[in-house]
Amino acid sequence: MYVCICNGVTDHQIREAADNGVSSVAELTMRTGCGSSCGSCLEMAGELLTKARAMRDLPLPMLGLAKVA
Repeated sequence: MYVCICNGVTDHQIREAADNGVSSVAELTMRTGCGSSCGSCLEMAGELLTKARAMRDLPLPMLGLAKVA
């Protein structure tokens, strides 16, 4: 879905930016242009970025128990 219509930024691009280390809305704007025109998308973009970072930073304790072959 398009989050920033003005600059054609999608939710997928925001999640991808989070995966690539973007940690703030200001940085997201610098990298994607999201919110740099009218700014009406900044709240939604911030929420998506926060959720994406939380999923990325989610600890997976079971991975530590996995055996490496």
